Amino acid sequence: MSAFRVMLQRSAIGLPKKTNLVLKSLGLRGRGAVVYHDITPASAGMILAVKELVKVDIVEKKLTKEEHNITMKSSPGYVVETTYRKPEGTV
Repeated sequence: MSAFRVMLQRSAIGLPKKTNLVLKSLGLRGRGAVVYHDITPASAGMILAVKELVKVDIVEKKLTKEEHNITMKSSPGYVVETTYRKPEGTV
């Protein structure tokens, strides 16, 4: 079943109380927080109320916290080789 993947990109500091309550009801606590919601008219309406603050994607399945952390992990940009072989003919 498809779901909304909602990520809070902007802070709600200084915004009206109604906006903060919508974010709280969506389960978004701080910037960078990600939650998954089933595609329903109620969740779509809440997302529409804070559309300037969030990034929304439609995904095929909800990910667990561990699966999400794995997808967000970046590569270090280098590879550490564990074995070293001396070239032949060197001392």
